[in-house]
Formats: sequence, C-alpha cells, structure tokens
Amino acid sequence: MASSVASSGPASAFNDTHWDVLFKLLDAVVPPVVVVAGDSSDSHSSAITISEAEFAKLYNDLQSDVKDPPSAEAFREYLAARASQNGDFVKTVKDMIDGLSPSVCGQLRFILGAMGSRLGGLISTGYFVPFDKQPAHIREAILQSWSTSWFSLWPMLARTFLIMAKACWARSTPLLEELTHYQSAVQSPKVQAGSAHNFNFMQFSASEPPVVETDVVIVGSGCGGGVCAKVLAEAGHRVLVVDRGYYFQPESLPMKAALVDQVLQAGGGLTTVDGSTMVIAGSSWGGGGSINWSVSLQTPDEIRQEWARDGLPVFTSTEYQESLDRVCAVMGVNDKHNNFNFANKLIKEGAESLGWRFKVCPQNTAGHEEHSCGASCGMGCREGKKQGPAVSWLPLAAKSGARFIEGFDVSKITFDDRNGLKEATGIEGTWTSRDASGTPFSREGRTRQSIQIKAKKVIVAGGAVNSPVLLQKSGLKNPNIGKHLKLHPCACFTAAFKEEVKPWEGPIATVVLTEFDNEDKKGYGPRVYSTAMHTLVGMLQLPWKNGTQYKVDALKYPHLVGYVAITRDYSSGSITPEPTDGSPVINYTPSPADCKHILIGLIATAKLCYLRGAIELAPDVAGVPPFRSQTPAAERSLSDAEFVQWLKQLETTGVHPRDSMFQSAHQMGSCRMGATAEAGVVDQTGKAWEAENLYLADSSIFPSAGGVNPMITTMAIADRVAQSVAAGL
Repeated sequence: MASSVASSGPASAFNDTHWDVLFKLLDAVVPPVVVVAGDSSDSHSSAITISEAEFAKLYNDLQSDVKDPPSAEAFREYLAARASQNGDFVKTVKDMIDGLSPSVCGQLRFILGAMGSRLGGLISTGYFVPFDKQPAHIREAILQSWSTSWFSLWPMLARTFLIMAKACWARSTPLLEELTHYQSAVQSPKVQAGSAHNFNFMQFSASEPPVVETDVVIVGSGCGGGVCAKVLAEAGHRVLVVDRGYYFQPESLPMKAALVDQVLQAGGGLTTVDGSTMVIAGSSWGGGGSINWSVSLQTPDEIRQEWARDGLPVFTSTEYQESLDRVCAVMGVNDKHNNFNFANKLIKEGAESLGWRFKVCPQNTAGHEEHSCGASCGMGCREGKKQGPAVSWLPLAAKSGARFIEGFDVSKITFDDRNGLKEATGIEGTWTSRDASGTPFSREGRTRQSIQIKAKKVIVAGGAVNSPVLLQKSGLKNPNIGKHLKLHPCACFTAAFKEEVKPWEGPIATVVLTEFDNEDKKGYGPRVYSTAMHTLVGMLQLPWKNGTQYKVDALKYPHLVGYVAITRDYSSGSITPEPTDGSPVINYTPSPADCKHILIGLIATAKLCYLRGAIELAPDVAGVPPFRSQTPAAERSLSDAEFVQWLKQLETTGVHPRDSMFQSAHQMGSCRMGATAEAGVVDQTGKAWEAENLYLADSSIFPSAGGVNPMITTMAIADRVAQSVAAGL
C-alpha cells in the first residue's frame, strides 16, 4: 500500500535541554571568538574572548602564513560567528541526528540529558554546574580534558562531538569557502558537465501490482553490482538492478556538502561502536564507484597467492587475471595521462630523493588526457570522466536491456525450502519515489510502496557494510556472516606550506608511497596517499587543539595538503543489524600492530613534508603538538635536531584507539569467501554455501584485507561471479 513519507526521525525525541547541551558542545569546537577591550579574560562569557593585542597577533600570524588573507574586518567577523546561530548549521546538525540509529540516538539523549543536570555535570565534567550553563572557555577546557582522558568513554565522546561539529560547520559555512577562495568543480571554468544517462527507472503507484519478475535481481549498483549487470545483460538474461540510492546527473555534481548524505551512507558519519573509526561508504546510484578517487590497482600478487593457499585457487588462475584485465579495459584504466598536483608530486619527488618505493596509480578515466574535477570528484564526478558504475557499467547494461529501480530499500531475501535446503526466490523491500520537483532531497510529496521481486537468481552486492546485515535479516545462519570485517584503517596528516598550493585542484591520488607496505614481510604495512581535499575532508582532518586555533588554521586551507597513512589490517571486526531499525552496527578496533604500521606511515609523511619545506606539520594524533619551522627547504635534513626530537615525541606518543580518530574508506571481508562452509559464507564462485540461487558479488566476500584500493579486485571477482551465474541460467 502506497503512503506519504512523514518526517519523524530520532531528532524529534530531543527536548530543549538536549538541544541546548548539544549546541553548547558544538559551539565549544568552533566557538565565537570575540575581541573585547582591555583584559580578555571574561569568566562569564558565552564566547571565547581575546584582547585587541591578541587579535592583532592572530591576524599578523595569519598574514605571515597565508598569501591572500582576508581583511582584518572580515577576519574579525569570521572569528565572531557563532555556529549555533547559523540556521543552515542547525538544520545540518538535526539532519545528522535524524540519520542516527535509534539505539545510538537514545544513548546520545541520555548523555546530553545528564550533562544538562547538576549531578550529571559533576560526573561528566567535574563541575557541579550543568554543561550548558558553563562559559565558553570552560566548555572548551572540558572537551580538551575529555580528549586526553585515560577513561575511554570521554575520548570517545570528544571524538563524536568534534566530528559532528567539524562536519556540520564545513557543510554550512559559506564564509569559510569565500575567505579561502575555494573553487569546486562547479565553479571552475575548466570543468564542463558530462552527459547524463537515461536509466528509465521503474516507477510504481498504488494501483500497480507490486510484484516484478526477472531472471536475476542484483541488490546494489556499485562496483560489484554494476559489473554483474553488464555481464548478465549482455549474456541475454533479464536483469533488474535495485539500489537504496538515487542517480545524480553529472550537472548536479559534485554533491553540495550540505547534501552529502545523498552520496555517503549516514552522511559519512558511520562510526564503530567504540568511536575509534569513521566508516565512509558510498550510498548513491553507482555506490562507492561514484565517489572514490579513481585509483585502479589490481590485486597484488602476494595477496592472490595468500588467498590461493587458503584453498581458493581461482585467484592465481589465468581466468582471474583475464577478469582483472577485462574490467580495466572497460574503464580505460591507465597511467599515461596522470597529472600530479602539489601533494602527489611531493610524494613522488620526495620518495625519489630518499630512494623509497612508490607507485604511480592508474586511473579509471577512459584515457582522458585531463580530468579536472579536482578534490570535489570525491563527491561525484561532474565531468563524467571517472568510469564508475553509473557512467560505464550500468549504461552498458541498459543498452542490453537491464532494468533499474532507484530508491529501493531491500528488507529481506525470500526463500523456498526445498527438501531442507534454502533456495533464494527473490527479494522484498520498500520503494520511495522522488519528490514533486524530481529530487530525493525533500521528505514531503514522496510515495512509498512495498515491492516484491521474484527472480531465478539473487545477487547481493550491497557492500561490506550492508550485505551481511541483509543476510542476517533474511534469516541466514552461517557463523561467518558479519564476521572477519576488514577496514584498511588510516590516520590523517596535514601539512602547511608557505606557498599557496590550492589542494582542491588536480587529480586526487595519482601516486602512492609503497616503501613500507610489506613492513612485516607478510604483506602488511602502511601506504601513504594524498586525500581529496575538498572543504569537508579538509576541515575534518584538520587537527583540533582548541577552538581559536582550529578556526584560524581553517583559513590556511589554500596552503594545506592532506595525507592518509593507511594499512592492510590484522584487526577483524563484525557487523550486526541494530535491533530497532536494522541499520549496521560496526564493532571494530584497530590492533596494536595496525596502529604501529599507521604510525610508521605518519612518520614517513612527516619526513617527506619536512624535506619539501612545510612550515607546519600536524598529524592528527592526540598529545602531539604541530611542528613549525621557517628553515628553507634547501637547508633541511632528516637529522635536524629539533625535527628529530619532535619525531621522537610522535613515535613515543603513538596512535591508539583510545584517543585517535581513524578512518576507513575500504570495507571488506564481512561475508568472506571460503573453501568450506566452516571457513566462509560463499564458495569461490560467489555462491552462498547456505542457499541455492544466492550469490554475493562485492568486497564483503574478500577472503581477507585486499591491501590496495578494492575497486578493481571487487570488479574482477564480480566478473567471475556473473559468469558463474550465467552458466547456471
């Protein structure tokens, strides 16, 4: 039965106290900084107060560090702005709360409610005063103390509110982009919007029978689902691809930061239960392939051999290599036209000077000589040159007759019981239309419809975060479902340079440092990549020591470069459905060995940036201050005493799940492939051990962490799975 979409998210359960405490917390991260006459200390102020002399020093330092600083008056206005008085900021925060699972939202309500009481204030802050009644400098000091507390709850809360404040502020503060002269692909005169594809998405109304029949239904339109759709449609089979996300034409990309929840699951705010790791997964039509960084690396030989030793000989077969080459050929993967922006050139030239190994990263850009989207391609490719599923695989599937449904949230896989053996027969779920204006942005004017799809074969390709949850909600019991999760955890590093580098320009990641990626001689160790430095990413990875420092450092954005030290992980986690709404609950903590490898990557990054002449080095590591130097690059060496001393402090402090913030853009292994049902969820053809006619074809079936960006491995595996499915039809 069709119905209208109502607005009744978790945010509706917040009362005035919850909101007051929350916004006072967020204001402590990006506070109003107000200039006052005379002494700057005002113990009752709702803003951070500074004197005219302190303001002058901040502005003089900014002028020294930034080529094109704002005027003194604009700087004063920017500092004084209060985030919680910005309607867009408030809306963004409430939308983020609405995206939380009921259980997480309930925990947050409890914490905020307690902090709004005298007793709760005493327990959480050490003051017998409700948090929202505290002056700004005390609220800031409380956050600082939480960040370095030995008791794991407080650093976790600090990370939560820091991420929320940074993300919502970056998404709702146009003055920041104005003062830093940020230019997205939409604003760049070099970037022309690519051609749109007409997928002719199926539409439904209350009068239509909500049953659709097909040969193969594919759940997920990402790197695995897209490949399966093309292969099976071209083989002459009836193919239907469904996805919870929506298609966005190139002219509507890159997605505005305020609408990031349309391209990233939970708006990029998925975190592990312990709060240690942000999990970033694509959620629009095309999945992760629509928002990744174009890096197209084939499965490393040592990984293929490891998987073959575990009873999966397909990975060392000629057929698997043919699949790798075939998927690369479809997307025109090559490195012949790679451009190197400042950040990538720094890795390449720095590694060459030190004799370190590095690799030029092939790109899936169909051989185009120039791909000019820059960092904002990480929010969707405006030029349409990045050959993700929505640009290449799915349009090719459409040409061969594949059908598509966007906005389809699959609730379960349906089964028949044949002589005690499960046999997949299709899927059920809920379709949500676009609104009257043709977008999925509004809650109003949209239709929901329950749909049943009957199919001879079901392929689940929802990604390593969602596929295990769907299998669990569908009643499958294989004990490997949701286990063995790998995340390739990484930590961020920011460096500032005297020259203006405009980090948002140029291809995102065209070089990777590989010197340390086999640190243990078993295929485990860190790699270093540059990051997609659009505003949201740039502000998220900018270290926070205090509110004034953070707001001032944000204005150095044109002079910043960002890197991640990422490692193939020993750690394993798990994913289960949240009991109330079925959303993914991710349990994962980076192991000491993984933290050690990430630290090695951060130290290597520091050395590269220092030798290139960075005036400030800022790893996102609690307890380690930024390192500043004005020594010319030509006069620097890795034996410089002050730099060596700072490196020792970084090495001694280390990175730890207790007080560090890790990120993951690569999720793998949560429904791993295994030689037996005891070892895995699927066999080496991708067929589920537990049910006939059910296949998986995404990164969830990696036998272990893939070691490199998972797109090409996922596609090659999906190519093999699709051929197996076709052979059985």
